[in-house]
Amino acid sequence: MQYTIEVRELTNPTSYDAQSLRTVVMAKDADEAIHQYVRDRAAQLMSFTHPGNGQESIGTVKMEDAFFLVRVYEA
Repeated sequence: MQYTIEVRELTNPTSYDAQSLRTVVMAKDADEAIHQYVRDRAAQLMSFTHPGNGQESIGTVKMEDAFFLVRVYEA
């Protein structure tokens, strides 16, 4: 299954004006998708929640000294 991962920086005030960065990954579920994303970028998953099937999952990721809002949903 394909999952889209949208990432927006939280630690840079100007990032709210910028568009989210999108990545598409192949995974069996949203958990696998976010863990693959984190592993590929040598990042740290700070939080992750998924409310139910068919809805987007939301999390925060730390890469270097920056924090990012992450949305994961079926592509």
